[in-house]
Amino acid sequence: MSEKSRYIRYLYPYIKTLILYKPFFRKSGKHIVIINPIRLTPKFITLGNKILIHNNARIEGVSSYEGIKYQPFITIGDNVTIQQNIHLTCAGNISIGNNTAIASNVTISDITHGYEDINVPPEKQLLKIDPVVIGENCKLFNNVVILPGTKLGRHNIVGANSVVRGVFPDYSVIAGAPAKIKKRYNTATQGWEKTDDKGNFIK
Repeated sequence: MSEKSRYIRYLYPYIKTLILYKPFFRKSGKHIVIINPIRLTPKFITLGNKILIHNNARIEGVSSYEGIKYQPFITIGDNVTIQQNIHLTCAGNISIGNNTAIASNVTISDITHGYEDINVPPEKQLLKIDPVVIGENCKLFNNVVILPGTKLGRHNIVGANSVVRGVFPDYSVIAGAPAKIKKRYNTATQGWEKTDDKGNFIK
């Protein structure tokens, strides 16, 4: 798509974003386009520059649940694109780094519902919070689920339908349910090489 075509296509949602959403964010940069979200809580969200969020986004900071108060903080960096149907819920801290691209139907959350008390439905039990960090230059393909406590390094590639929990080093290809490292960039050989599940290169 040419720059002119892109400009025409996103002109109306850009103007709508300026009027309906941008004034209410905790902080926001320039050139932000948000197309028909389902739910936003702007006062808990900080945005960088050049962000495109497609249809049906739910990006929600949870500030109160079952009588407990929380202080959610959602940060989305520069040049981030998010395709349709993002489901992001945060009661603590979720950070998405610069130049990251998120495909459709992705879930990201720092919240786990307790279940230990068998006399109380899980939805009524206290939340457990564990921060999520998605590094710069990452790519999350369709239907990925990012679970609480996950930290993706720089330039991580996450395969479609993966369920991700854990800490992953820079320059990793991750896939599966549960997700494991499949390949990493080897700085010594300057190439992408297969690894075992723990990220050790296979010779």
